[in-house]
Amino acid sequence: MLKSFLKLFEESHKKAKPAYTLELATAALLSELVNADNQVTETEKDEYQKQLKRLVNVDDEAMALLLDKGRETADEAVDLVHFTQVLNKHYSAEEKVSVIKSLWAIAYADESLAPLEESTIRQIADLLYVPHSQYIKTKLEVIEGTN
Repeated sequence: MLKSFLKLFEESHKKAKPAYTLELATAALLSELVNADNQVTETEKDEYQKQLKRLVNVDDEAMALLLDKGRETADEAVDLVHFTQVLNKHYSAEEKVSVIKSLWAIAYADESLAPLEESTIRQIADLLYVPHSQYIKTKLEVIEGTN
């Protein structure tokens, strides 16, 4: 009886699809930052779209859906771990640093950095195992306007 239960559990676990695609997890993380300070500006929304286009390769129709679904998914999320787990599985160290740079670009889009935005980026960087030196370097690159 126990063996059959374990076999059933293993089979259902193998069939389970990942909760988020790489594109959706990336969109949700970026959207999480847009909403971090509860003051969403048009420049932040525009930068969110620009950075998401830079990070994921989808056509315009899929991008429109992804932008909306990313916002919706971030709003429903309890934590960031589920999103960062997907990125950790599929992104290289350089790609993770690129995500952090995109987060800084969104944070500075409205020309001010809220403490909650910086805290959120720090948390995401930690969850993505991005070294502190890269975290700071990407911040400075965005501040100085070098891309």
